[in-house]
Amino acid sequence: MRYALFVVILATSPLLALEPKNVFIVSNKNVPASRDVAAHYVAVRKVPKENVVELDLPTGEDISRADYDAKLAGPLREALKAKQESVKVLLTVYGVPLRVGAQQPNAKEAEQLKEIRTKLTEVRKELADLEKADPKDMDKIKAAKQAVDTLVKREPTLTHSETLAAVDSELMLLWVPDYSLDRFYPNPLYRATSGLTKNSTKLAVMTSRLDGPTPAIAMRLVDDAIEVEKTGLKGKVYVDARGMKYDAKKSGTGYEGYDESYREMAALLKAGGMEVTLDDKSELFKPGTCPDAALYSGWYSHANFIDSNKFVKGAVAWHLASSEATTLRNDKSKVWCPNLLKAGVAATIGPVAEPYTLGFPKPAEFFGLLATGKYTLVECYAKSVYFASWMGVLVGDPLYTPFAKDPVVKEEDVIFSPAGFKIFR
Repeated sequence: MRYALFVVILATSPLLALEPKNVFIVSNKNVPASRDVAAHYVAVRKVPKENVVELDLPTGEDISRADYDAKLAGPLREALKAKQESVKVLLTVYGVPLRVGAQQPNAKEAEQLKEIRTKLTEVRKELADLEKADPKDMDKIKAAKQAVDTLVKREPTLTHSETLAAVDSELMLLWVPDYSLDRFYPNPLYRATSGLTKNSTKLAVMTSRLDGPTPAIAMRLVDDAIEVEKTGLKGKVYVDARGMKYDAKKSGTGYEGYDESYREMAALLKAGGMEVTLDDKSELFKPGTCPDAALYSGWYSHANFIDSNKFVKGAVAWHLASSEATTLRNDKSKVWCPNLLKAGVAATIGPVAEPYTLGFPKPAEFFGLLATGKYTLVECYAKSVYFASWMGVLVGDPLYTPFAKDPVVKEEDVIFSPAGFKIFR
C-alpha cells in the first residue's frame, strides 16, 4: 500500500480555530443554482464574497481526469495561490462535479496493455487446453496459472483503475505537488499525522460539500446547522453494528475492526449521557423504528436505503457501505446519502465508488470528536478519515458545531479505534 512509503509521525494534529474567512467556496458558472447555493452560504455564514471561486465546469456529477486538472484544480490553484495561507476549507456546492474519473494510460502504457491482453488471451487458452488434456501435466498447469495471475495483477497498474476519486477528496491535496494517483494518499490531517515532509499538514486542505437532490436541500443544510447551534443538538443515538467479534491481534481496518468501533461509539456516547440504542445483530433497524434520531450510523445495506430513522433537525447520519454517494442529485436512487438528505439530516458521509472499509472514518472517532463540541463538522472528518485522493465525501456545512453548547464527550476519551489500533505506524 502506498502509505507504507511515507515517513510517519504519531502525533496529534492541531487544527486552528476555523472562521468564515477561512472557507473558500467552489461553484459552477454553468449551473445557475450553484451560484445561488454559494451566495446563500456567503449570506448566512458571513463568508467574504471574494472567497467564492466560480469555475467553468461540466454540469453533471462526473468530471474526467483531464478536465479536473484543466478546468477545476488548475484554475482553482491559480485563483487561490495568493491566499494559500488563509485557505483552510474548500466548500464545493451544488452543481460542482462529485467524482473525478480515472487517469488514462499514456501511449507507452497503452502499448504495454495491448501486449499484456494479447498474452493473457494466449495463456488462458493454453491453460484451458492443459486442463482438458488427459493425462494432465500438473506442473505445466501450475505454471500457466501463475502466468495468468502475474498478467492479471499487472493490468490494473496500466489501466489506472483505482485512480478514480471523489472530487472533494482529491481537493484535500490541492497544494501537494506530484503525488501518485494510484489508490490513496495518507491524510495529513488525520489525528496521527502522516506525510512525506514536515510541511504536509500545512499543505493539506479540509473539504466539505453543500449538495443534494435539490438546491433547496443543499441550502437547508446550513440553515439547519445554524438554527441547531443556538441550542445544541438534542435527540437519540442509533448504532447498528453486526455482532462481529474483533480480535485485537488482527488489523483494525477490516470488518471486525469497524464493527468493534460501532460498539465503542455506542459506549462512548452512552457514557456521556446520551440515550443510545445499539443493535449488535446482523439484522438492520427496521423501517420506522428509530424516533428522534440525532446521530445514526450503521452498516451494511448496500445501495438499499432503509427508512428506519425519524431525524431531528440538525441530525448527523451515515451508513457504511460501498457506493452510498455514487450520486447525490438523483432523487430516485436507493443509495443512502441522497435519501438521508431527503429524510432531513444536516450532514452525511459516503463514497463515490468502492472505498474498502478503511475509506470511512472509524465511527467512534468521528462521532466522538463531534460530541466533544470542540471541533466543526469538517474538522471532525479531517481528523478521522484515513486517506485523501480516495472515495469519501463529507456533505454538510463545514462550520457546523452541533455540540458546542452542550458537549457530551471529553476529547481525551476519544481513543484510536478499535482500542489501541493505529493505522499509521
